Amino acid sequence: MTHVVDRRLNGKNKSAVNRERFLRRYRQHIKKAVADAVHRRSITDIERGENVSIPSRDTDEPIFHHGQGGKREMVHPGNKEFVTGDTVPKPPGGGGKGQGQGQASPDGEGMDEFAFQITQEEFLDFLFDDLELPNLARKKLKDTEAFKYVRSGFSTDGVPAKLDVVRSLRGAHARRLGLSGARRKKIRRMEEELAALKSAPADLDAAFSHEDQIKALEEEIAELKANVRRIPFIDEIDLRYRQHIKKPQPATSAVMFCLMDVSGSMTQMHKDIAKRFFILLYLFLKKNYKKIEVVFIRHHTSAKEVDEEEFFYSRETGGTIVSSALKLMHKIIESRYSPAEWNIYAAQASDGDNWNDDSPICSKLLADSILPLVQYYAYVEITPQDHQMLWYEYEKIQERFPQSFALQQISDPGEIYPVFRQLFERKAA
Repeated sequence: MTHVVDRRLNGKNKSAVNRERFLRRYRQHIKKAVADAVHRRSITDIERGENVSIPSRDTDEPIFHHGQGGKREMVHPGNKEFVTGDTVPKPPGGGGKGQGQGQASPDGEGMDEFAFQITQEEFLDFLFDDLELPNLARKKLKDTEAFKYVRSGFSTDGVPAKLDVVRSLRGAHARRLGLSGARRKKIRRMEEELAALKSAPADLDAAFSHEDQIKALEEEIAELKANVRRIPFIDEIDLRYRQHIKKPQPATSAVMFCLMDVSGSMTQMHKDIAKRFFILLYLFLKKNYKKIEVVFIRHHTSAKEVDEEEFFYSRETGGTIVSSALKLMHKIIESRYSPAEWNIYAAQASDGDNWNDDSPICSKLLADSILPLVQYYAYVEITPQDHQMLWYEYEKIQERFPQSFALQQISDPGEIYPVFRQLFERKAA
């Protein structure tokens, strides 16, 4: 048996391009595998890659081959039983001795799978596919780091990669015409004189003989032609390089407020679900939006702005006054995030338990002070039981602001990702 081994090296980025094409082709299979992985593993373990299996029937490639048309006779080696015209019976079931894994299915159909690994980066791409921050708008350019290079004419110096060959040759041709135009015109005039001199009869009374005049003209013409030939085809001054300048790109400035209830009514299970929800939100923001700031606010009877470490791992607890977090958020917006310059978002997680007198205050704060300033506000109630008073107050808010306010309920960890997708699913234009 002949084995052919292809030892040619792949071209630059060839494998990466092939992989991108493969991921696009089996996008639905991979998205399903990623969704299953989210339900199977912890949200805090969401950043690693995943093994994906694809049925082998979906990896078949179309091929062209010659058909079996026409009549022909074939000789099969080892035939001792049949002659021309006999009908060959089907082999008995189960007689195959192939090396496939596992047993065949009762109906005779089976499926092999093609398995491969997707990276952490690819996993997050598929995880957050079709998600976005709602109502994101262009605001005033602020602290932008985004640039794009735009054409800005031509330069006489630059790197070889930016050399414009056509422009350079055009300039060289113009230079040659400019430098040699007068000489070529003089050459044509002198050639006409030479032709006339050669056809004219010799003047015996002239100071120079006829042959000397012809020779002098020919030498002058030859010298002029030599001067024209010495003009270089292309010179350094002809080279033109494409010039690009960096132009600032309008960048979208956005800030996300994460408000988490850490009061005594929030059990460890409630706090764990809230933390997982915010971890998923934090990954989504950092993955999809390079220019975004995140403000973490924890609250019980009082609210405090904290850093990422304290937000997720602090064990501080107390009573419940939700309005304290909303007041602090409004204060931070007024001092640091002007709505004219920033897209403002907020996500709040709570078990809904609150002082009865405080829930109407929260509703008023949202309706009058916060929602007019923000692009989108998402509230998540973490409770397996009936809704609390805060939920009913927020329902009234949703009726007034259906486009910028959304609320969902989470009762167990398996609902975190579906609820997250509902809150941040890309809406059709």
